[in-house]
Amino acid sequence: MKLLVDPEALVEARNAAAFYEDSQPGLGKAFLADVEAATEEIARHPFMWRRIKGRFRRYLIPRFPYGLIYAVQGKTVYVAAVMHLKRKPGYWAARTKRSPS
Repeated sequence: MKLLVDPEALVEARNAAAFYEDSQPGLGKAFLADVEAATEEIARHPFMWRRIKGRFRRYLIPRFPYGLIYAVQGKTVYVAAVMHLKRKPGYWAARTKRSPS
């Protein structure tokens, strides 16, 4: 599967990693490693996680209160958000228009 990550999702991942790295050295790298592992898992089994809105699904990242919000279209996985699970639910919904159709 081809992976397409929204630029804002990349910023969210970097910001979260910076926060964790400031909190504890090495934790930011661990967060990014978990995000990468999540994208690889999604690419292998894209329909395994439940739908949350329309065709968008959520993968919960172990060890961290984050989820990847993504949609599958053909052979492309579009990651719309790296979302903190306790903040502003649904803020990413405007990005649904950017996903490949």
